Amino acid sequence: MLLTSVTVALVFLMHVPLAALHQNLFGSINAHALLAIPYFIYAGELMGRGSVAQRLVDFVQAGVGSVRGSLGVTTVGTATIFGSMCGVSAAAVATIGKVMYPSMIRAGYPASFSAGLVTAIGAIDVIIPPSVPMIVYAAAAQESLPRLYAAGIFPGLLIALVVGSYVVLRAWWEGFGKGVPFDGPRFAQASLRGLWALGAPVIILGGIYGGVFSPTEAAAIACVYAALVTHFVFRELTFIDILDAAVATVRFTAQILIIVACAGVFAWVLTVNQVPASLVGIINYLEVSPWQFLLVVNVLLLVTGCFLDPLSSILLLTPLLIPVAKSLGIDTVHFGVVFMVNLAIGLFHPPFGINIFVAQSVLGIELKTIYRGIVPFVALYLLVLLAITYVPQISLIGVRVFMG
Repeated sequence: MLLTSVTVALVFLMHVPLAALHQNLFGSINAHALLAIPYFIYAGELMGRGSVAQRLVDFVQAGVGSVRGSLGVTTVGTATIFGSMCGVSAAAVATIGKVMYPSMIRAGYPASFSAGLVTAIGAIDVIIPPSVPMIVYAAAAQESLPRLYAAGIFPGLLIALVVGSYVVLRAWWEGFGKGVPFDGPRFAQASLRGLWALGAPVIILGGIYGGVFSPTEAAAIACVYAALVTHFVFRELTFIDILDAAVATVRFTAQILIIVACAGVFAWVLTVNQVPASLVGIINYLEVSPWQFLLVVNVLLLVTGCFLDPLSSILLLTPLLIPVAKSLGIDTVHFGVVFMVNLAIGLFHPPFGINIFVAQSVLGIELKTIYRGIVPFVALYLLVLLAITYVPQISLIGVRVFMG
């Protein structure tokens, strides 16, 4: 649809040679930052096909101990760690959901609560590094990817803390989810089994912020690490499985890059026709303050996120919103985190959140069960969104800590 509208505009309205269409299609994906996308997706594919998720679950659960709602807290912790490996929300919902949802149901957790938690917590992977949507935002906004990754760490951990606290409070209030007392030998054994799985985020983030390699190089190294660990250490994936994961990655990456290319041309048409500049002029004329602009952006992104996937939303709206944000003195790194949190909510917000349908497919449950369960988690994410939006230091402190 994007490509069709752009072609019509070029032929009938702008009278630009069609060669411009081909040049901009290629130019939109000719960005070094985008090379990290297939690598991180491939690493996530490899990790998701083995026992990495189960090993992470065992490690987190052994550490949580007798906390009320321990399985729910384990789900939050595992999804957060898994997200620091692949950065694809749907993969986290599918992988963690298959392990944790049946366990919570057997332990007496309400079905709607369990489904809502699994569906919602996967969205955290959009915010914490190595988030794939952040890579696309960095390319679209011409912003530093390491700075964006650093800015996403504390907001992501804040969401995990808020959701985890809610799980504990609700489990205590409703009397479900009694934990198991902490067992030192069990924790040591689980830590040993999960050591190789925990190595992935250490290598990715430690390498980037230790100055050893760039995010793209970190993504490539993560692929090699995932392949070696799942094949030689865990002995779970054969070479055929590794090749099959590569094929799945190619298909998914192709879908992403087609969207990037088409949206890039659309953004070029908007820029050539001075649409962003006109929008900046209107905002200046109306004397809109930064907090008012951010409020309007939040509403716009929440509505957009209910109907469009995150990548399409980023590529369509970034060229329009970034010039306005800059004109109002809003830090584009902070703005990027606000962007990501909004789109994360859109992933599990009714009626068309992608994670909702992933959860339905993987868990085999009715949509109404998921819809009932996600309502409180939408409210929690919105509260955190307000805090992140109007307290920029929640995001920017990560840049100072990790970037110096």
